This record gives sequence, structure tokens and C-alpha cells, in this order.
Amino acid sequence: MQRDSEKLNILSFGAGAIGAYIGGSLALKGHHIVFIERPDVAEYIRANGLHVTHDSPAQGSVRLDAPAAAFDIVPSVEDALSFGPFDVGLFALKSFDTRPALHPLRAHRGALPPLLCLSNGVDNEPVIAEVLGADKVIYGTVTTAIGRRAAGDIIVEKLRGVGVADAHPFSRRLAAAMSEAGLNARLYTEPAAMKWSKMLTNLLANSTSAILDMTPAEIFAHPGLYRLEVEQLREALRVMAKLEIGVVDLPKTPVRMLALGVKMSPVVSRPLLARAVGGGRGAKMPSFHIDLYAGRGQSEVRYLNGAVVRHGEKVKIATPVNRLLTETLLALTAKEIPLETYAHQPEKLLAKLELT
Repeated sequence: MQRDSEKLNILSFGAGAIGAYIGGSLALKGHHIVFIERPDVAEYIRANGLHVTHDSPAQGSVRLDAPAAAFDIVPSVEDALSFGPFDVGLFALKSFDTRPALHPLRAHRGALPPLLCLSNGVDNEPVIAEVLGADKVIYGTVTTAIGRRAAGDIIVEKLRGVGVADAHPFSRRLAAAMSEAGLNARLYTEPAAMKWSKMLTNLLANSTSAILDMTPAEIFAHPGLYRLEVEQLREALRVMAKLEIGVVDLPKTPVRMLALGVKMSPVVSRPLLARAVGGGRGAKMPSFHIDLYAGRGQSEVRYLNGAVVRHGEKVKIATPVNRLLTETLLALTAKEIPLETYAHQPEKLLAKLELT
């Protein structure tokens, strides 16, 4: 098929919430997207289409339908590569799926484009570089709050933007195309600062919500749990300082204010952090809670709180709160302890750290 040379040809590893949102938004601007998905998901999206709905207090819900000619969806990387060459790939898998997904791609390295990694955590891009080469990775992050009503049916709950590291020759062209598609892309000169700053926002009321089966609002209303939330951020910030990684604001996400807030008195900082959590996730329970109670048997806590612990060990910074949260949630995920062990029992968890 003859394509407009000014438009991008994009490979998306999956049509989950982020992949479908980014890919669908670009498809609406005439760029061509090829999704790799399971056969059942691919069949559903072919039958029902790809939709991106924007919820706006001013305009209400605005649903946009990507034209069928703008995307293809196939079950394997071998099938996808027949649509190449590609300009860029979208990679937004759960962190525990990163290495397994990359292993079969090694054989196709020469045909693969650079991958914009939008996964949470700070260790995914180094793994991509290790497996495929440093030239095959672009650091990225998403701050827009996104929901998925069904496969290929995405709802934008709060538009913020996308961060793209300005360290790859293709970064500027990609960011321009994304902004033209309404994704509000912003370039960053320090990839590590961008990824660690996003991780700070991911830590808030995530592990605790899963462990305690409590909402973020309930967690921030409890004085002891609030101190735990603050201390996990302080540990992460101490590790970042030791690694000489700065805190940066992300698209419509004032992370530097968040970092400043943990140094303030609870009277001032608690409303600030509560707004950061509520504004970032809307009414949804955090991802760790969703994964745990869906019985998926895996948790990204190893790659968020666990990353703070691992990097802290390397630079000799103690991270007892992040360690407790990591080990406890992993034990719950592995069913080594029952879900009800800490459910709605904050004092039991806090006693482990004497934060009652």
C-alpha cells in the first residue's frame, strides 16, 4: 500500500490502554498503526473498531473513531513486519512482561524501529537497550489519565501529556507528530529524571491501597498511613539525590511541588499529596490493587518500590518503607499470605515500622 511519506508508520506492541490511546490518536491524524495483539483481541477490534473518547467538563464526551484504513492488527511480530519498514514502535507493557516480550524480538533486531518505551518504572529502557541495542530505545512516559472500556475503546479521563527523551535522532519528529495529534508531547533532556519523576507519582497510595484494600482517599485520611506515604517518597528522593538524578515536572504534573511537599508539615502537605493522587487516577483504584484482586499472580511493585530498594542498596541508602511494601505485596501476590492479612488493618502494617 502506498503511504504518505510525511506520515509515520508505527508498530505498537499491544492495543492496551496506552497503546490504543497513543496509536489511535496518531491514526486519527493519518499516521498508519500496526498493532500486535492476541487473535481474540485482534478479531474484536477489527469487528468493533478503534475509538478514543475525550471526557471534558466543558464539552462533555467527544468520541473519535479511527478510520479502518489507518490501522492493521495482527497476531505476531512476523506478520507485523510485513507492513514495514517502521519509523517507531510503541512499547507500553507491564514491567514484568518486558524481558519475556523482548526475547523473541532479538532475531528481528535489524527490522525493528526504535521503541518509545512508555512503561512505568525506571528499568525497562535499560533492558530494551541490553536486548536490542541502545539505538533501539527512546525513553518516554505518559501522564494523561486513561481508561479502557473494552478492547480498542479508550477513554481519556484527564488530558495531561506525554514525555519523550530528546536523546534519539527521531525524538523531535515523533514529539511533533504526537503534539499535532493532541497528545501534548514534551521533550526532556534528562531521561532518568523524567522516568524517576514519573515513578514518584506512581508510588503514592499504590502499594498501600493493594495491601490494605483501601482507597487512596482512605489512606490519606489516616495520619499513620500518610506518614508512611511521605516516608516512601523521602526514601526515593534520597536515592535519586545520591544517584544525582533531579526531579522534573512532567506534562501538567507538578512533580517538583510534590517533592517539596514531603518536606512540609502534614497540615500543608497532606492536601497537596491527596490532590496529586486523586487527580492522577480519577476515581479508579490504583494499578497494584487491580492486579492483586484480579488474581494475575504478578505485581509491578518489584519494578517501582522494588526499584527504589535495589538502587538504594547500590548507593547505600536505607529504604525500609519501600522494602516492607515490596515484600508484603509480593507475598500477597504469591498467595504466601492471605489477602485478608492486612485488609482494612492499617495499624497492623504500620506496626512493622512503628509508624502508628
